[in-house]
Amino acid sequence: MIDNPVPLVQEKVTGWKFFALSLQHFIAMFGATVLVPLLTGLDPLVALFTAGLGTLVFHACTAGAVPVFLGSSFAFIAPVLLVKERFKDLRYATGGIVIAGLVYLLFALLAWLVGVEKVKKLFPPVVTGPIIILIGLTLSPVAIQMASSNWFIAAVVIITVIIVSAVLKGFWNLVPVLIGVSVGYLVSIFTGQVDFTPIQQASWFDIPKFMLPIFEWSAIVTIAPVALATVMEHIGDITTNGAVVGKNFFEYPGLHRTLIGDGLATSVAGLVGGPANTTYSENTGVLALTRVYDPRVLRGAALLAIVASFIAKFGAVLRTLPSSVIGGISLILFGMIASIGIRTLVNAKVDFSKPKNLLVASLILTIGLGGASFKIGVVELKGISLAAIVGILANILIPDKFANDC
Repeated sequence: MIDNPVPLVQEKVTGWKFFALSLQHFIAMFGATVLVPLLTGLDPLVALFTAGLGTLVFHACTAGAVPVFLGSSFAFIAPVLLVKERFKDLRYATGGIVIAGLVYLLFALLAWLVGVEKVKKLFPPVVTGPIIILIGLTLSPVAIQMASSNWFIAAVVIITVIIVSAVLKGFWNLVPVLIGVSVGYLVSIFTGQVDFTPIQQASWFDIPKFMLPIFEWSAIVTIAPVALATVMEHIGDITTNGAVVGKNFFEYPGLHRTLIGDGLATSVAGLVGGPANTTYSENTGVLALTRVYDPRVLRGAALLAIVASFIAKFGAVLRTLPSSVIGGISLILFGMIASIGIRTLVNAKVDFSKPKNLLVASLILTIGLGGASFKIGVVELKGISLAAIVGILANILIPDKFANDC
């Protein structure tokens, strides 16, 4: 419980310190935020714009009380690529992203009506852990395919990230992705694998390539159900953020308001051609390091992201990144996603000696990885979407006493 509903921060910062801290948050989120559009074919400058705008939307919905940054979500990569392959047009995918954001609003209403604890019961660790594992494992073939274009460059990226994470301390330890990509890019330049023509032809400033979504039912059903998994990810991120700051954000401003902010940020992103947004643990790590919890600093980082999105030269540099560089960093990031799912199961001490837990986890993993699909007319559920729905239903329908009966 909190004694005073007015949000407090440890320190309010101004001047150069405000800019430096905002820039640090911008750098912390940058690598992952632009990687998602580079993997899917969306415009990375649009992703920067929607990350900044989405963060401001989130803060507006939560009374500016929660110090989080919203960036591109990795959970939607696989279904976006699936829709892209099927329709040959990413506007169908962004239509699904808009609807995925609206799914958050349904959970916000549910959280407001029935309370946080009852919502959590729909997504116990035995469901969310395997779903998170599935997200990482589903994406791994994409990383392998890109890294295989030049395994030497991919290895340079991987080794750099390992060294930075294991050796460097403080601020640099928070940006291993950025350093790994930078080193890989420099090595690619020295080995003659970078074409600078797009950079030379690009103007200094330009408007990001915004695009309107197309709403098609089968594309929506492919993408929108991923929100079932990311909603639980949201709950975990808000819990962690509150633990760092020392506040219970489920009570104030309330889980329903944080879900509304996250959902609207995703829908707004889809409306202009950006990837789905999610709360970023990278920026929570920066909070823990600096111990400055002023939410205005995160809003400063959001403004930096919006400004950067209009620098066309910057976007051209991103487009010259070799696929082997992206593949190398993706191997680590996608593996980390799967590892986080394992950590979720371990931290929750899920008892796999119980047949119910084994059945729920095995159904999620085998359906998600095995290529199972469920089709009614033009609507087809497969991959993470189908696995998430099956896992939730299995956990509800299989009685707990099943463990004793078997």
